[in-house]
Amino acid sequence: MAKEKHPSETTHKHHHDCHHVHEHADWHTHDHSPSHPHTHGDVRDYMNAVAEYRKTFASKQDVLDHTPDPAVREMMLRMEQIGCDTVFDRFDQQKPQCSFGLAGVCCKFCNMGPCKITAKSPRGVCGADADLIVARNLLRSAAAGVAQHGAHAREILLSLKFIAQGRLNLPLLGEEKLRTVCKAFGIETRGQNSKRLAGKLADVLLADLSRPTPDTYETIKALAPAERQKIWKELDILPISAYNEVFDAYHRTGVGTDGDWQSIMKQFLRCGLAFCFTGVVASNIGTDVMFGTGHRATSKVNIGALKKGYVNIAVHGHLPTLVSEIVRIGHTREFLDLAKKHGAKGIQFYGICCSCLAAMYRYEGVIPLSNAVGAELVLGTGALDLWVADVQDVYPAIMDVARCFKTTVVTTSDSARLPGAEHYAYDHHHSNIEDTEKLARKIVTRAIESFASRRDVPVFIPAYEVTADIGFTAENIAEQFPGYKPLLSALQSGQIRGIVNMVGCSNPRVVYERAVVDVADELLRHNILIFTNGCASFPLLKLGYCSKKGAARAGSSLRQFLTDNDLPPVWHMGECVDNTRASTVFGGIAGAAGIAIKDMPYAFASPEWSNEKGLDASLAFRLFGIDSYHCVEPPVQGSAHVEDFLKKGTAATLGAVMKVNTDPKALAAQIIADIETQRKKLGWK
Repeated sequence: MAKEKHPSETTHKHHHDCHHVHEHADWHTHDHSPSHPHTHGDVRDYMNAVAEYRKTFASKQDVLDHTPDPAVREMMLRMEQIGCDTVFDRFDQQKPQCSFGLAGVCCKFCNMGPCKITAKSPRGVCGADADLIVARNLLRSAAAGVAQHGAHAREILLSLKFIAQGRLNLPLLGEEKLRTVCKAFGIETRGQNSKRLAGKLADVLLADLSRPTPDTYETIKALAPAERQKIWKELDILPISAYNEVFDAYHRTGVGTDGDWQSIMKQFLRCGLAFCFTGVVASNIGTDVMFGTGHRATSKVNIGALKKGYVNIAVHGHLPTLVSEIVRIGHTREFLDLAKKHGAKGIQFYGICCSCLAAMYRYEGVIPLSNAVGAELVLGTGALDLWVADVQDVYPAIMDVARCFKTTVVTTSDSARLPGAEHYAYDHHHSNIEDTEKLARKIVTRAIESFASRRDVPVFIPAYEVTADIGFTAENIAEQFPGYKPLLSALQSGQIRGIVNMVGCSNPRVVYERAVVDVADELLRHNILIFTNGCASFPLLKLGYCSKKGAARAGSSLRQFLTDNDLPPVWHMGECVDNTRASTVFGGIAGAAGIAIKDMPYAFASPEWSNEKGLDASLAFRLFGIDSYHCVEPPVQGSAHVEDFLKKGTAATLGAVMKVNTDPKALAAQIIADIETQRKKLGWK
């Protein structure tokens, strides 16, 4: 009788035979060469790379020693003195961060895991390898970014539609923008009143947001350069709708669905386009149509601008509709008198994150204080009576600090609750949109009541404030430099060597706000003009880069250009969705030159990016052929293929790649060198 084989022996031979077949089959989806990242040596290599990367992470002491903003340093020491943790304490407490998470090789999508890729286990339980796991994780992050900015767009577009329907009693302040955009979309404007046009435009933009069946993505067709549309069509990455691409991203990455990392990355690119044209472009259009494009203005900036004796209200988040009404109500004689009746000198508005940046050049006296990472430091002054939190970049830890200083926190979105906060919001179905004014009145009333009950709270305000010049838009830039030709001439002559859009989040992996400042210093010194918006703009606002006096930071030729035109060296363009303004100017100058955007001396820099939206924002610019530059690595080091796709592979298809250097000054040097290379290719001086 023959001896039975042990099951493990059979299994082992089966695997060996399958591997043998694959080696001889004409399949190109897998690479079994020694350089493949699934071999033992390469697994050790990526672990070493992650370990080295982790050594670059900043500590709280690094921030105290090197933060460019002295107000940040004072508030960090103040918080330490009173025993309040901040984001910098919690970042240190998380060390050492998980190597598998940093490399992107941890998978917990199904309940057979979680799985991680190591030399011992080069595949997950389902058979997913490092390439697939890293790609799926990256795609889900991109899809989350589309959902976040897409939800922002949805709220704005619904507000636009509700105005058109008469349900929301707000004026349309951007009628010129409305009619210009409608013409671009082929919407007949003759004989149409603004509300009717707003409703038609909202329907078109909402269709791009939520279309379930394949059809033309109208925003891309109307507004994207023809050269780019041709490339995106050839690559088969034109999206169906933002909802569809997020839906499909989660479907593809679910267990046992799409097992090809290259297919996953194609969906990643589709998400980038949906993010760009719905999450950013549609949001920007809707905001400008409802609230106007704003105007050039000057604003006080930084914590030192906080005022004692006033009812101090901070708005924090991204959605402008209710914020606009809160600010309007707070400026009425009725509420100013009510504040004074309770012993206040008046009502003052401040801003954290993008709600502030959208408001500061549309309404007088909304003072920007900080980006999201610094929110706890602002609360720690004890000067805020009411904190209005809507959606995104509102960290739950703010509640701990608010309780310490008896600051009332109000949440205003059904999507974003904070335990212990009061909630005055639109409901899930927006059935109470007609109550916008009532909600705003209640919130301002609560601020006055909070002021009256907080008179025993100690206030500590570091004496640092500057004045910034704000409110740059594509419209007023085109008006100052007609047809963009003077800007083109300055670029061609070399007076301006290049233009960089510097945006993004803040991240405690690097010294808080230091990376942004270091990159900006080097660019300006080399005569490169900077546009900025979003969280990364706060250090530039707070430290004088957005002031006309800041021209002294620029190299001689740029400084002369700025002085001749009475301009600051950094042009502040607003909130995160106002990336559209920078890209419109980029396109306008390129159009005046008759040159594709990808061939111009442009760059996108997001030195401190930290969240899913930041991943998508840089991808959006790369989709236009503009390289993106960062001091923070994406979680892809576990897959050589995916990392190469981001940092090398899209050079041939999109004309742009992602470039990372954890040293801000070295990153700036790379941007400068690449801009000079572009100039040389163009034959410019």
